[in-house]
Amino acid sequence: MDWGREFFKWRGYEETVKLQEELSKKIILEDKFKELRYIGGVDTSSLGEKIVGIITILVFKTLELVEISVALSEVNFPYIPGFLSFREGPVILRAWEKLKIKPDLLIFDGQGIAHPRRLGIASHIGYVLDVPSIGCAKNILVGFYKEPDKRKGSFEYIYHKGEIVGAAVRTKDNVKPVFVSLGHKISLNTSIDIILKTSTKYRIPEPVRLAHLYSKRMLNSEIEGEPF
Repeated sequence: MDWGREFFKWRGYEETVKLQEELSKKIILEDKFKELRYIGGVDTSSLGEKIVGIITILVFKTLELVEISVALSEVNFPYIPGFLSFREGPVILRAWEKLKIKPDLLIFDGQGIAHPRRLGIASHIGYVLDVPSIGCAKNILVGFYKEPDKRKGSFEYIYHKGEIVGAAVRTKDNVKPVFVSLGHKISLNTSIDIILKTSTKYRIPEPVRLAHLYSKRMLNSEIEGEPF
């Protein structure tokens, strides 16, 4: 299937920036869902010319893992800050197509609107799939924030060009915060709440943590010649 692929084609720097700016105007910054039954975690791993995309599906209330979707592709786009979705988007779409259970919301290892043009990977792919999405990054990309209190649940907003674009959220006592920004069809406060509810023993929310672990494992298996 080729649906959605046109949203990830490189068109030269100026045209690609223009596409990001156009799509960012279509991002919905409020909650557009009812019940959350299933929640997905999205991550990729790459080495050399290969990239693996993983989507994990968990029951939201219990965080039970019920499905893992894997896609393998050739890397056809270099790593350029601010354009991560163009590199990772196609393989994530392939993983999405294979899912038997479509989640009610996706959490990405990356940015949502906390992006120079307000279209990080969570916003970009959330829009293309028309699915509520959250960006949860390990590092800040744009803006500034005040360090939140050391206790789990504390947060401080991230500001960029006079706007609130995300929040630094403490998911574990005395551990570096994660950087949360809404992706699409969700509010920032709801995004923060979901990240805290899905962060149990670790700094990283469980859906994304599992996606990261499986993406590394699957990539290593492929390189070593073992079947997925």
